[in-house]
Amino acid sequence: MSETYHHSFHKILNVRHLTENTFIVQLERNGLNFIPGQHLVVGKKGDKEFRQYSIYSGLNEPYFEILVREVAKGSVTPKLKKLVPGDELEINGPMGYFTLSEQRRQSHPIVMIATGTGIAPFHSWVSSFRDMNYQMIHGVRKSEEAYGNGAFRKDRFRLCTSQEINGHFHGRVTEYLKKAYFSPDSLFYLCGNSEMIFDAMEILKTKGMNTNNMFAEVYF
Repeated sequence: MSETYHHSFHKILNVRHLTENTFIVQLERNGLNFIPGQHLVVGKKGDKEFRQYSIYSGLNEPYFEILVREVAKGSVTPKLKKLVPGDELEINGPMGYFTLSEQRRQSHPIVMIATGTGIAPFHSWVSSFRDMNYQMIHGVRKSEEAYGNGAFRKDRFRLCTSQEINGHFHGRVTEYLKKAYFSPDSLFYLCGNSEMIFDAMEILKTKGMNTNNMFAEVYF
């Protein structure tokens, strides 16, 4: 299955800082279409370094948003952090297959599991598909890292905090999964670091969940 995607330049509309090292970059959309869950390959105009970022914003917004966590010695994120409205980013995409079909949304409970900025594609999903039957389980260190949690229904969002007790569950997201109940026909979508994804899938298998119903997008 081949992909066709665009190469284009987009002006910065806004930069919103969520924590000391995490921020949202809002870009002109310029009519570019995407499927929620896809990502963009982004770099500063004229630069040779690019990184992949899942689209954070919803399908019907007139702009693109990406959620960025600064890597102190990184070659891209410190430059992105200094962006101001009017600056331009170079974009390849959208691309990727971490998407959710209408048939799956309507026929299965959807369980979304993320760590850190891995919540970005799920934020795009719930912002685009208001009728989803879902649970969102987000693992972070501290509650201030619950990026964009206002987009999720409170009764369907569970925050797991490993370094403080302000979330719904004190501990890693994998510890929460061991205690949680899931309908056997659930579809599981996991996004975040590879260690979490591997451990979570093993836990779900021990709970009798079908590995064919698990889908992952590795961030790091």
